[in-house]
Amino acid sequence: MIDPAPDTPDRDHYTTIEVARMLGLAVRSVQLMVDRGELSAWKTAGGHRRISRAAVEQWRSGQNVTARAAPQPQSGEPALAANAARPTAAASVRKVLLIEDSVHFQNLVSLVVSQKFPQVQLSVANDGLAGLAMYGKVEPDVLIVDILLPGIDGATLITTLRSHPQFARSQLLVITSLDAAQREPYAFALQGVTVIHKPQLVSALPQALEQVLRQAQGAATAH
Repeated sequence: MIDPAPDTPDRDHYTTIEVARMLGLAVRSVQLMVDRGELSAWKTAGGHRRISRAAVEQWRSGQNVTARAAPQPQSGEPALAANAARPTAAASVRKVLLIEDSVHFQNLVSLVVSQKFPQVQLSVANDGLAGLAMYGKVEPDVLIVDILLPGIDGATLITTLRSHPQFARSQLLVITSLDAAQREPYAFALQGVTVIHKPQLVSALPQALEQVLRQAQGAATAH
């Protein structure tokens, strides 16, 4: 039996190549998204990936939270929000460091920041080791970190940063594709930390980021 075309309404799954074409990504990027749990998928008896139509539609919905694309920050470089070119007092600019290896979620966070927080300067690190190095340079008001990172996982990264006095000035948010049960091995690092499940990132991040930015402002004023 030949599978219907990708845009057929009753099609409930796609191949990796089809998803890559639909999303404008490399096949390897789609494979990594499946491996990280960002796209729900299974394997046929022959070992071929089949990716859920619902997962692809959810990814598209998250990517298209706005019709105006935000500029993609380069790893290690600060990216001012698109409408942050307006004159702003230096003291009002807040710094956020995102440590996340998924380009998709880098883009989503960038979109949320550009839409909701024009006063925020966002920097991005692609892995935990780069994030550690960048932390001292950026001295962010807020650190947003994924749990599953190449090189060093987010929980170890958080624990390492907490051993340094300068970390006390930063507020922390964690984003993850892991559900509550899967986070248990990392619970030692997540106590008292707001954790955002990636499927709810677009809806949950604005409120959570606003709260920690206020906390960071209060801590800065207190000092």
